[in-house]
Amino acid sequence: MNHSFRVGQTYFPPKPHSITKAPGPQTVQKPFQQWLTDSLQQVNNTKPLSFSQHAIHRLQERGIELTEPDLTRLETAVQKAANKGAKESLIMMDNVAYVVSVVNRKVITAVDGASMKDNVFTNIDSAVFV
Repeated sequence: MNHSFRVGQTYFPPKPHSITKAPGPQTVQKPFQQWLTDSLQQVNNTKPLSFSQHAIHRLQERGIELTEPDLTRLETAVQKAANKGAKESLIMMDNVAYVVSVVNRKVITAVDGASMKDNVFTNIDSAVFV
């Protein structure tokens, strides 16, 4: 209890609580451009390209086979789209259209040339031709 009291004409106010401030986390100052570059490299280097179950089913159904060099070309195209700020991209490679979530680095679907006729691709913001 902190009560004030009087003795004669002298007033003694309650003592203020001493508040000690815990030391905060140490911040490292670096230029924004360096922070942005480091963040993008970390995101881009840690998440490999993956395929949704739908895309895997379409690849099998349409007999589309991807070799290791094909995967490398596809990943390069996704990286190019990411570097331009794309979020959802249509990537045309060897007469096959891949719809890719660039942000999640995930192939959503694949359409071969025979199935492409009269097809409309929606919800994309970019196209990459490889």
